[in-house]
Amino acid sequence: MVNPSLKKIEKKSLTPTIDVKRLFQIIYREQSKAEEKKDDVPKINVSELVSKMSFYYEKIRNTVDYKEEHLLRKNAIERIIKRQIVIEGTISLKGADSTEIARHLLTELIRAAYLSNNSVPETKIDEVAAIIQKYLDLKRAIAKIKGRKLSERNDLNNWIIALAASDIEQHLGLSKINQTVVDYMNKILLKNIELPSNSEHEKDKEIQIFLGIHRHYLKFDRDMMSFILFKYYVAGWKNPDPAKIEEVAAKIVFLRGAINKQLEHPLVKQLNRIISRYTVFFTVLTDVIKENPIAVYESIKRDPKVFPRDIKKACLKRYEESSKKLWRAATRSIIYIFITKSFFAVLLEVPATKWFGEEINTVSLIINIGFPAMLLFFIVLFTKLPSEDNSNKIKEGIEEVVFEEYERKEPFKLRDPARRSKSLGFVFGILYFITFLFSFGAVVWALNEINFTWLSIIIFLFFLTFVSFFSIRIRKNARDMIIIPPRENILSFIIDFFYIPIAAVGKWMSEKFSQVNVFVFILDFIIEAPFKIFIEIAEEWTRYVKERKEDIV
Repeated sequence: MVNPSLKKIEKKSLTPTIDVKRLFQIIYREQSKAEEKKDDVPKINVSELVSKMSFYYEKIRNTVDYKEEHLLRKNAIERIIKRQIVIEGTISLKGADSTEIARHLLTELIRAAYLSNNSVPETKIDEVAAIIQKYLDLKRAIAKIKGRKLSERNDLNNWIIALAASDIEQHLGLSKINQTVVDYMNKILLKNIELPSNSEHEKDKEIQIFLGIHRHYLKFDRDMMSFILFKYYVAGWKNPDPAKIEEVAAKIVFLRGAINKQLEHPLVKQLNRIISRYTVFFTVLTDVIKENPIAVYESIKRDPKVFPRDIKKACLKRYEESSKKLWRAATRSIIYIFITKSFFAVLLEVPATKWFGEEINTVSLIINIGFPAMLLFFIVLFTKLPSEDNSNKIKEGIEEVVFEEYERKEPFKLRDPARRSKSLGFVFGILYFITFLFSFGAVVWALNEINFTWLSIIIFLFFLTFVSFFSIRIRKNARDMIIIPPRENILSFIIDFFYIPIAAVGKWMSEKFSQVNVFVFILDFIIEAPFKIFIEIAEEWTRYVKERKEDIV
């Protein structure tokens, strides 16, 4: 007999928001489109055999010039366009054919496997050509303006090339799903973020949130963020007429200054902390929906317990991917550091030691070559991945953006950035300088105790700063899924005390070294241009042989 006091447990009914329903629809439609075959549309096709040479060349180049993995294609676009200007002179010639430039660019990207072979419609050539043409026109309009120094003109030209590359990259990587997520996230954050009343930054709130979403969710770099702001300030840049281009050229310096000001906005740090959390929520939510849009949506209505389990499963999958990316990035960094360190040892450390009349210390030479790579290896090895509590927080955050019942009631209230007094800033600067001296002094003392020469010490410090910076950057990318702040303790405080000054120098050195990277210079300005000409000839030759074979058959 059933106990009459027992009540039937009813499933709690949850209501998905209109925006999340739209996201389900968009993902389903885009997946359906991807399954459709469009064999009747002409595609750009290159030789598979010749493409392998370009592919391996890119692998080698990316090894000696460490960049973020998700930015490799954009950087390749910028490099190809810059090569055409500086070396081949294609773009700088009067009346250059932007269609041929676009064809050349897309072909190189396909050969290097940045785009899939026989999948890019030939119509993309005209689309990319239209983008290139407006930047050609802008470059020429700026060149007509007199009174600028050569260094200033070169700096502006490089910036315009970076904008063009960002424009093309965004066009090639245009995703309806990403657009929908950006719009959805932007709507939620605009509603849930408040500034103090009468804040001087209220007018920048909308654009700063929009930039923050692109910085975190789409992982745009500074050049790509500059392009977003460029479009923000220059209305109608998608199809500008000659008068608009002349207008932009006349105020280009002022425009760039306004863009840099927005990129260094005082609200960036506060917004980053909020937007990075929502980036995790929407990343996992999109993963869950992509698995099977129809089944996931029906499970939400049928059994609310299934959706949280799907979220946990997607989190674990993301953690595994983060671990793989961590080791992939670490491997690239270790190879990069090992190659450059060996180069320094053979061409600088050994000859210079002999020249100064000192004996070569084999132990210090081995430590200098092996220690930086080993340090990075162990830092990555002991990097912890997110916990179960982290997955639970992600689940709660996703429920907040998916269901009307869990929508956030209290907004995030930002504060106007505090302005530190000059006297306090001076005191902190002195303390930081003391920390800097203490950190480097301790390392120098330890190396001196094991009989390192002064030259070996300088080279060791040089690569120690590099490794420290790389380790922070690599771990940050791998820990993007962590939304629970790590607990601070005395050990972490001591490590930061020694480590941060060294990493800060590493960041500065990395930025400066990238500008004078001898390996990149050799590859870009000595090897790449003739190599690409060889690839073009090889491509034509394989096409010719294929035609002759068809004639025989």
